Amino acid sequence: MSTTSDVKPVPAEPVPEKDGLIHGVAAAELQAICTTALDARSGAYCPYSLFRVGAALLLHKEDAEGKKVLKGANIENASYPVGTCAERVAMGAAVFAGHKLGSFKAVGVATDMTEFCSPCGMCRQFLREFLSLDTPIFMFNKEGKFIVRTMGEILPLSFGPDVLPPKEELRKRLNEEELKGAGVR
Repeated sequence: MSTTSDVKPVPAEPVPEKDGLIHGVAAAELQAICTTALDARSGAYCPYSLFRVGAALLLHKEDAEGKKVLKGANIENASYPVGTCAERVAMGAAVFAGHKLGSFKAVGVATDMTEFCSPCGMCRQFLREFLSLDTPIFMFNKEGKFIVRTMGEILPLSFGPDVLPPKEELRKRLNEEELKGAGVR
């Protein structure tokens, strides 16, 4: 019987490589993302859909606990809309642990399907808050085959923290609007 540690990530389509890296991710890092995402599925709480999803976040450098890859799994609820996807569980835990925009080198997502499953729309927007547009998202099937797209590719024309004006400018705009609304010029 094989385990997820025996699974080797294999591209399901041609991927751009430069200096032996796929989107800046080395073979050992890709193996760690693949194994972690596949293993994370076992932590899924999905008694309603039975659809297990695991997520892995590759950090640019090891954290204080010596971890370079963080994980999460989907957690469902009897009130279906209240469930939380694996990507948001992993990212929420990472942010709570102190990781911020710029901390993440890549993301991995794995399911039990032979097809590839991308993050849902809500997860794409959630991830966008903490990932740069060139961050690769590796989508693994149950066999470890993968496709990869960047954050910018899976969420084109995205809205993120970098497009917001500075708070001072927003406050000034708000004050001007309040003054106009009150009839003050």
